[in-house]
Amino acid sequence: MSADAILYAVEPDLTADSFIDVLHRSGLAERRPVADRPRVEAMLRNAGLIVTARNAAGELVGVARSVTDFAFCCYLSDLAVDRACQGRGIGKELMRRTRAEVGEGVTCLLLSAPKAVTFYEAAGMERHAQAFLFTEKP
Repeated sequence: MSADAILYAVEPDLTADSFIDVLHRSGLAERRPVADRPRVEAMLRNAGLIVTARNAAGELVGVARSVTDFAFCCYLSDLAVDRACQGRGIGKELMRRTRAEVGEGVTCLLLSAPKAVTFYEAAGMERHAQAFLFTEKP
């Protein structure tokens, strides 16, 4: 295996420490509750699918965390790739593997961070004007 090899896996037991670390290294931590460890642990525990990317040394360099029913829909809520590894196709492969894991007929969707819009467009994703957010608290 080359030093540049990336190993992808489904990791339902990804640790909060590893997840928080890659969120920081990717820049996504500014948009996630990384200081609230119990909340991060719940995010991981309640995710339906976690696909990871690790380098040859075993270091986590990317993660795709999704909430899914594996039947109708999949919300890819976190896609994070270490800044040092960006531009190598890791994010696109994490998305491809997520889609493969949930299976045919399952609609996959995500909300983009403002800085990532061009990445998703370049990855061939389609924008939808019909998306809505609940902005009022219950």
